[in-house]
Amino acid sequence: MGYVFVVDLRKKFEDPELAATLRLSLSSGIGPIRVRQLRNHFGGLAATLAAPLSQLRQVQGIGNKLALLVQSAGQIEIERELDHCLENQIDILTPQCETFPPLLSQIPDPPTMLFVRGGILPRDELSVAVVGTRRPTRYGLKQAERFGYELAKAGFTVVSGLARGVDAAAHKGAIRAGGRTIAFLGGGVSNIYPPEHVQLAEDVTAQGALISESAPLTSPLAGAFPQRNRLITGMSLGVIIIEAAIRSGALISARMAMEQNREVFALPGQIDNPVALGCLRLIGDGATMVTSVDDVIEQIGPLHRPAEVGPGETVRNGAELQLNDRERTVLQAIETAPTMIDQIVAESGIPVHQVLSTVSVLEIKRLVQRINGHTVQRM
Repeated sequence: MGYVFVVDLRKKFEDPELAATLRLSLSSGIGPIRVRQLRNHFGGLAATLAAPLSQLRQVQGIGNKLALLVQSAGQIEIERELDHCLENQIDILTPQCETFPPLLSQIPDPPTMLFVRGGILPRDELSVAVVGTRRPTRYGLKQAERFGYELAKAGFTVVSGLARGVDAAAHKGAIRAGGRTIAFLGGGVSNIYPPEHVQLAEDVTAQGALISESAPLTSPLAGAFPQRNRLITGMSLGVIIIEAAIRSGALISARMAMEQNREVFALPGQIDNPVALGCLRLIGDGATMVTSVDDVIEQIGPLHRPAEVGPGETVRNGAELQLNDRERTVLQAIETAPTMIDQIVAESGIPVHQVLSTVSVLEIKRLVQRINGHTVQRM
């Protein structure tokens, strides 16, 4: 489950474009949308930092104040930040990096840069977020941990925000299951908040990653959490709201998920419970009511692209996570092109009569289709 840190950040950031990206990321007040505007206007961020003030002011949406911030970003020393990251095994990712989460690249305002303690794996494309109130009921805590556990057991990576209440319970459930879990932070990955979650942060790092847009030692600010929430939902195929009041950050996350075209699930609760009212409203507005991980798998359905969950094993549909060992082995032997039954038998090592019966089950589950009596292909 661990991740071996082998990144040479100093060599990596000899690249002028990456160095400029880091300088702008370390400059407060310049968000990802403005960075994208600047990159598009000047053809790159290194060229942006070399531009005179008069040219910076000509960029649409960049006034005098932002132009001065951009110009001063060019003077930021990045060596101390790189040293801290190396000493604390923190990787720095841009959207051009191979391990940058693909789903995050697709949101309207993708992060310019991510600081990562731990590691992001290909299987993390199969992620579901679990979020909710910081003051849950006993029922909410139990369900948050239960969903974290069941999602991890099913093969999902559990994404949340390391906050008190629902977030922490979801992470703990995934950790107890021995599965993957990722926490997006409102501050830096070396400045854990809340402070009582320092050990939980270490446990998350051991089985996944801590991720932030902010420099590692940055203190969390109230305004950073809504920005953080878009990353939680953006990284995920869907988001489960466990408990939320009518006005809560969790409902903001639900709205963000809808805008990002992610599935939204809500846990039903008692109608006289204030932290259940947000979930009940979501269900009334069309969110999927969730009572078990099966509801999540059924709703997610086909993935936007295959997700790697192990050596030589890919998942193309959420329903594949419910397969038993034989069904999974047979399915992995079937290609998206027409595949002969004899080839499936040879590759899977399973007797022909069991392959035939298993193919029938996979056909009923709409994961494969028969071409003729001797040929089948994966949907």
